[in-house]
Amino acid sequence: MTVKVDKKLDCLGLYCPEPVFRTRLALDEMEIGETLEVVADDPAAESDIHSLVKHLEQEIVSSTKEGSTIRILIKKIK
Repeated sequence: MTVKVDKKLDCLGLYCPEPVFRTRLALDEMEIGETLEVVADDPAAESDIHSLVKHLEQEIVSSTKEGSTIRILIKKIK
């Protein structure tokens, strides 16, 4: 399944709370139905971003980890 990514957010090298803060700002700027790709390498980013998405009632399309890099696709549904 290929997902069209509308916006990419590179958080490599950034540490808590920056990836979560930037993800929130990016989602706020997006339209409903758009997809955000977040790439981060902060060990806390995965759980923090998942918690944020749940709190904002958005949808995680996929979450993959390769080495220390996490890639999360988030669909804005509200």
